[in-house]
This record gives sequence, structure tokens and C-alpha cells, in this order.
Amino acid sequence: MNGILIAALVVGIIGLVIGIVLGVASEKFKVEVDENEEKIRSLLPGNNCGACGFAGCDGLAAAIAKKQAPVNQCPVGGAEVAKLIGEVMGEKAQETIHMTAYVKCNGTCDKVKTQYQYFGIQDCQSASVVPGSGDKKCSYGCMGYGSCVKVCPFDAIHIIDGVAVVDKDQCKACQKCIDVCPNHLIEMVPYHSLHRVQCNSHDKGAKVTKACNVGCIGCTLCTKVCPTGAITVTDFLAHIDYTKCTNCGACVEKCPRKIIE
Repeated sequence: MNGILIAALVVGIIGLVIGIVLGVASEKFKVEVDENEEKIRSLLPGNNCGACGFAGCDGLAAAIAKKQAPVNQCPVGGAEVAKLIGEVMGEKAQETIHMTAYVKCNGTCDKVKTQYQYFGIQDCQSASVVPGSGDKKCSYGCMGYGSCVKVCPFDAIHIIDGVAVVDKDQCKACQKCIDVCPNHLIEMVPYHSLHRVQCNSHDKGAKVTKACNVGCIGCTLCTKVCPTGAITVTDFLAHIDYTKCTNCGACVEKCPRKIIE
């Protein structure tokens, strides 16, 4: 009986000592957490997509609290979250332009020509290492195998008639689709922009017409009618500068290939 009591006493004393040691250690080595950091973290959407340039929402919250990042750094949260974080930091969030991803290709199955039948892995990155990069004759356009669809955490992009199409109301501008596209044909454009070039080809006009019925041939007619110089042609491809575009629609009317929507 005495042995049991002694054993219980020893265990109790050991537990007490360990508790005291842990208590002292927790006070001595505790890491102070910024109250603002915790508040900011609770306001961030929690997708941890990395579009802000940090490893995740925890990293961004810490950076904003230390004033190493602006309060509107989170593209997923947008203006609403930026405003709330600004209130925590005592700052007024700068106005940001609502951006959305856009696939620069209109080469649907009925418009683009095929060069062979592809039976490989249904993934754009896998197909990109195959000669010709898939079955479509245009090597710059959307392959349609859905690598972008697989990485989108918001179900904002789908393959429709062989081409990826972004639902701009679902898109949160995380840019994961941009990073995964081997043809680099997805770009960020203002949500409210009305005119967009539906092509990514840098081939000369003659080669473009042999591959696709709607590809840009670099004729520069759009540049000549634009009153603000918002549209330019570089490497046989038209591109719109949205900071200059007034949505007049002159380029749409003039384009002989009708690739400006």
C-alpha cells in the first residue's frame, strides 16, 4: 500500500514540476502576435492562392500589419476586403481596378484546323511537349485540354467547344490559370472592358489563315482607326492598352477577321 502511495506522490510531483517548467517556458519564449495581424487574417478570404505575392493569407496578413504590403494587396477579396482592412490599419484603401482573367483565343472546333488526332493525356502541359502541341494547327491557341480548369479554385473557367472560357463574375483574379497555361494566352483585363482581342498568334497573316479562320493577321487596320492610340500591333498581333481605350468600337468595326469582341 505504501508503495502505491509513494508512486502516486512521485508522479504527482513530476507532473507539477513539468507544469511549472512549461508555464515558465511559455512565458519566456512566447511570440507576441500583432493584434492587427489577427484582425486582418480574419478578414482575408482564406483561399491561400498566392495571387497576392505571399505564400498564403497568413503571410499577407503579417505583411500588411507591418506595413510591408498595401491594404488592397488581396485580389480575391477585392475592394470590399481592402476597405475593411483599411479600417483596421487606419488607412483609406486606394481605388483598385477590378481585373479578371481572359483567354485570348476564339479558335473553337469549327474555326481552327486540325493537324492530327491526339490521343495522349488530356492536359495542356502534357500535350505541350508533343510535336505540334496537340491536334490544333495553331500552336499559339488554346489546346482545350483543361489545365487551367483543374487549377482554378473558384470554378470560373471551363472548356467550351474546344476553348477555355472564363466566367468573369466567378473569377477572383488569383492568376493560377495564367501560371499553368503553357501557351501563355491568358491575361488579366479590366472587368468592365468592352473590347478584347481574341487571338494569341504571332504568325504572319498567310500562316494564320491556313490554321484558323478567325486569327489576327496583323494587318494594322485597327491601329489606324483608333482615335486614342489604344490598340497596337506587335509581332503580327493586336493588343489593347486599356488605360487608353475609350470603348468607341472603331477597331471592332474595322477588323476584317472579326477577332475583336
